[in-house]
Amino acid sequence: MKLLIVDDSNIMRRAIEKYLEHKQFTLVGTAADGEAALRIFSQSLPDLVTMDITMPRMDGLTCLDKMLAIKPDVKILVISALKDPVTGLQALKKGAVGFLAKPFTAAELQKEIEEVLGSGS
Repeated sequence: MKLLIVDDSNIMRRAIEKYLEHKQFTLVGTAADGEAALRIFSQSLPDLVTMDITMPRMDGLTCLDKMLAIKPDVKILVISALKDPVTGLQALKKGAVGFLAKPFTAAELQKEIEEVLGSGS
């Protein structure tokens, strides 16, 4: 299963990668903004994307829309420091399959990923 990690924080990208390193994922790339994420996404067509909301150049909600237009069956887990439930609901309405608030533990991320991969399959 191919994974793309999108977050403007290098520390967060590395943490997600580390937390998921023992899972059965092939990391196809990491991106610090939505524009870079779309370039990688278009070339690699990952099965799972972890997506931050607040990023430079293109925010996560806009990027989510564009990714779903390219590959409607992609599973997108929104991971954001925005604890506002409206933002999480907006992401889910747009097509994200999960929402995880920062900060989170490795166990919380792994549990959410398992739930995301179980949805719609």
